[in-house]
Formats: sequence, structure tokens, C-alpha cells
Amino acid sequence: MSAFSIPLSGLDAYSSALSAVSNNLANLNTTGYKTETPQFSDLFYQQLGSTGSGNPIQVGNGSTIGGTETNFATGSPQSTGVPSDVAIQGNGFFVVNTNGVTSYTRNGNFNVNSAGYLTTSSGGLVMGYPALNGVINPNGVLGPIAMGAGQTSPPNATANVTLGMNLNASDSVGASYSAPVTIYDALGASHQLTFTFTKTAANAWGYTITAPQSDIAGAATNPVTLGSGTLNFNGSGQLTTTGPVAVTMPAGDTWANGATVPATLFNWQLASGGAPAITQVASPSVVLSNVQDGYPSGTLSSYSVQQDGTVEGTFSNGRSAALGQIALANFANLQGLIRDGNGAYSSTLGSGAANLGVPGTGSLGTVAGGSLEQSNADISTEFTQLIQDETGYQANSRAVTTMNNVEQAAISLIP
Repeated sequence: MSAFSIPLSGLDAYSSALSAVSNNLANLNTTGYKTETPQFSDLFYQQLGSTGSGNPIQVGNGSTIGGTETNFATGSPQSTGVPSDVAIQGNGFFVVNTNGVTSYTRNGNFNVNSAGYLTTSSGGLVMGYPALNGVINPNGVLGPIAMGAGQTSPPNATANVTLGMNLNASDSVGASYSAPVTIYDALGASHQLTFTFTKTAANAWGYTITAPQSDIAGAATNPVTLGSGTLNFNGSGQLTTTGPVAVTMPAGDTWANGATVPATLFNWQLASGGAPAITQVASPSVVLSNVQDGYPSGTLSSYSVQQDGTVEGTFSNGRSAALGQIALANFANLQGLIRDGNGAYSSTLGSGAANLGVPGTGSLGTVAGGSLEQSNADISTEFTQLIQDETGYQANSRAVTTMNNVEQAAISLIP
């Protein structure tokens, strides 16, 4: 009997539906997993004739799974405390390059490989916009993001020094006070200078700035004088000259380590925030603040991922700089994507080409560093669907039994 094919098609369809529910339940704890729902569709119909009024008389021939629909709703973020973990909140997929093949994923369980690049757990390179000297070009070509321990922060030679201090107005003429100041050269090496202040008259202090002879090639004296002059104060203890003092290396002298020496070694700023940085009042001479803008080179000590996908590195010299920016991709038709397993998707003609950008722009969501996106499978919903699909399977199984009984009854009619 042809009617056997009808419940058998139902058994096959509900078997596929049960497999889909089972797969959703199996991935309750899979990072970034998106549930899928099978879409039932009726098969072709057999037209037996028509009624007297011209209406067709049709008998259906069963059902099938016409397609599957993926629920791309965002899963809840779960904090892990691991800086390389990244969760997408909203639309978008991470872009991954594995041996030249591009795929897309919501699974942000990333690592840093031995070459220092951000990778997926299966070894694919996470793509983004690399930084050059801390500057990101979001319109550039996608590339892997380097964030390994080999990253360095270049040194910066001191260009400005500011001493917030007081010189004791009660000191007698000839009294002196010295303050050490550390500066950095173009190679990042430190040099300790000495600022010496000597009272020469009421409301007047002479100063000299010296460096150790061992730091300077060709120096004939120890220490080497880099600058000298006089600071004058009014009767209220305020510095009357607030312009910067240019400190220079003596003609013909250079740093002993070969570092480049600029024409002006650094500028001693006598003002801070528009007000004199040095006062002369009747209280002990003291340096309250010592600020200079140079620093040595540093190595990457930690990093964090910002909401816009920027990977911010912190270096051992106290500096921070962008290492790169993670890219996201979105598609015109998400249902057109193909699942490749291990949380990966591939684009198709149905999905359309990937629209690339940075998190938080256009239709793309933001990202959360140190977190992972949980599966959006809901156990109560899946168990409810499981019961419904099981009921449908049992009903079609009973239909097969009924058809068998009908067939046996027909056979028994034969003498």
C-alpha cells in the first residue's frame, strides 16, 4: 500500500527533528553555540479528481524537513578572567584564517600561540587590524594580531623636566640645596643629573645642572656642567621668570653610550599649569614633585581587550599602546551560513559576502574581554520540544502499525 510511505516519511522527519533537539542539548555548554530548529514541510499531493463544484480532491503524501533555522540570539556573557577570551555582545562573528581559508565564529576562546599571535583553540589566526607604533588603521588590510611577550615599547628621550619645589627664604647667603633628577637618552638609558641651588642674595638663587663625567664621552671635568644661571623671586616668594630653560650638552661632548644628543638636551620648565613651579618661602627646601617625560624601552607585561575590539598592551616601562583591533563580520542573510563544526561557519552565495568592520560600528555589536559567550540553548525549551517530537514520532509509528493491520485484513480476504 502506498499509504505506508506517508507515516514512514513522518518517522524520518521526526527522527531528524529529534536529532536536532539532541544536538542542541548536547551543546548546552558549548561556547557561542546557536540552537537550530528543523522546519517541517509537507510533500507533494496526489490529485484524485474534483468535486461537482470544481474543487480539487487531493491526498497528501507525507512530510519532510524542508530546512533548518538557526537562532542567532546573543548568549549570556560569562566572565573567565582570562585576558585572551573575548565575547561578542550583539551582531557579528570573529574572522579566522586557517591555512589560508577564511571562516567565522562566535567562539571567543582564544589563545596566544608560540609566534605571539592571537589564535582560536584549533589554531586558526584571529584576524583584525594590526597596530603600527600603537596606531591602528581600521581601513587597512586584515591581518593577524601580534600580542606575544616579544612586543616592545620603544624608549623616549627626555624633552621636558619640571621640578615642583620650594627654596627656603630663611637660608643665609651661601646655603645650598641639591636635588637628583633622572633623565633618559634616545637609547632609553638613564642618567642621573644633579640640580644644585645656592643662595646668592636676598630673593636670588644661583643654580647649576651637572652630570657624572662617566656618562659623557670627552668630558674633561667631573662633574660636567650642563647649565647654570640665576632664579629671582619677588618679595612674595614668587619666581619672576617662568620661561623654560634650555639645557644643552657642552660643545663636542656626547653620551658615553653613543646615544644621539639633540641640540637642546631638554627644557627645564619653570612653570606648571600656568603658575611658577618653584617658590621661595620661609620653610625647608624640598622637592614636592619631579616630572620628566622620558622613559626606557619596555616589554609587554599584560594586555586587555576593549569594547571596540582594541587590544591594549601594558609594558614594563609603564606605557600602554594599542597592539591591534579585532575585526568582526556580519552577513545579509545569516541563515545562509554553513556550519563547519567546532563553532565555525562558512559564507555561501545564500549568506552573501562578509561585511567587515570594528566592534560597535554599524550593525556590529561590541565585545567583552575576559569573557565568553554562553550557548543560547535553553534546557526547558529543548525538553518541551523533545516531548513534542517524541509524540509525533510515536504517532507516526502507530500509523505504520495501523497500515500494517489494514494490509493484513486485506490479505485475509483472499481465499
